[in-house]
Amino acid sequence: MQTNLGNIEIELYDDKAPISVNNFKSYIKSGFYKETIFHRVIPGFMAQGGGMTANMQEKTTRAPIKNEAGNGIANTRGTLAMARTSDPDSATSQFFINVADNKFLNRSPGNPGYAVFGKVVKGMDVVDRIVQVPTSNYGMHQNVPKQPIKIVDIKIKTMKK
Repeated sequence: MQTNLGNIEIELYDDKAPISVNNFKSYIKSGFYKETIFHRVIPGFMAQGGGMTANMQEKTTRAPIKNEAGNGIANTRGTLAMARTSDPDSATSQFFINVADNKFLNRSPGNPGYAVFGKVVKGMDVVDRIVQVPTSNYGMHQNVPKQPIKIVDIKIKTMKK
């Protein structure tokens, strides 16, 4: 993932979160993420992106996917998870990177949780810089970077095991 603050390399968990990974890959292959931004960044919590343009216009997405938060992977520092609304099965294109261990986002009794589908393997320093930028409110949105943090491009690399 190439951002205007640096590159982030992510390992995807095809085996544990196949629906989320395939969804993410399909958005990548279509070029959907190019020039979207990290539109919500909170130090000590997470950086969220993948759905808004630099002028805070929400992009049109495909149908939502099933929540895979029961896959046994916790929302720990460096993990990549699907963002969603209050509906557990509402995730589309938006994702977030945890910058802390966010146990309250894990599935538990009465809490559908947020599905983790990958982990940062290189560039966590870039993510840490992203969540430290100055933010403000933009319309109904809070914690919006004052200067857009753009996702320039995302490419899929096949890694040898």
